[in-house]
Amino acid sequence: MGAVIFSDVHADAGAIAAFRSCIREPIFTEQFGPVDLIVNLGDLLHRGDHPEEVLKAVHAISREYKLVSVMGNHDHAFLNGLPVSGSDAASLYRHERLKGSPYLSIFDGMPMEWTTDEILFVHGGPMELGNSTLRLKFWQRLSRRSGDTFAGYNYTPAMAFSVLKERGLKHLCCGHQHTSLCCRNQPNGIRNYCLDYIPVPCSIGSGFSQLESALVSLDIPAILRVGACSGRSPEFAYTDFTTFWFLRIS
Repeated sequence: MGAVIFSDVHADAGAIAAFRSCIREPIFTEQFGPVDLIVNLGDLLHRGDHPEEVLKAVHAISREYKLVSVMGNHDHAFLNGLPVSGSDAASLYRHERLKGSPYLSIFDGMPMEWTTDEILFVHGGPMELGNSTLRLKFWQRLSRRSGDTFAGYNYTPAMAFSVLKERGLKHLCCGHQHTSLCCRNQPNGIRNYCLDYIPVPCSIGSGFSQLESALVSLDIPAILRVGACSGRSPEFAYTDFTTFWFLRIS
């Protein structure tokens, strides 16, 4: 089975369109494998100014592929009327007009996490810390030091690997912080893994200018943080559950 993972679109219609075009290219499946599942790690909304177009695109994706989504902190904030920084006047106006849209049905019953094949998929982090907003899983942030902050609860890699072990899981796949990162629980300790991106050959007429990939083996426990699928170089990932590719469109 092959799964594509994306996170943090943040109402960027151009980025989600580039992502969708990329995974539909024959060369994508030739290079990586079949797309049997797509996992959305949250934060479809806020900051960008095309939220309805993004939700339309995600609904379209759900008709083409099996789609699993988990809630992001910005999605939760929008749905519950909570103030979050980062959106300009145009973004706020477009999101205000989104209220009542049938496309918001994508969030109905959306969970905070999802697990399969020893991987925990979550927007922020794996910690069970009660119901305080900034301690919820979609607000948690991977950091060198643990503790509460104004931006959410910080957890360390060691804390995450401990939770995974307790739950009988091996890997954590998250988003939220907009930059790709991998750290692995090696026999000699937890170490950051250098992501060495290389170009992927693209066919003439492909829907993207250049795709780059960095490969990680899933032979030992790992934290796999996927970068944001927004901006000029949208990022996402692909896994066949034995290997994991960090991907970016440049």
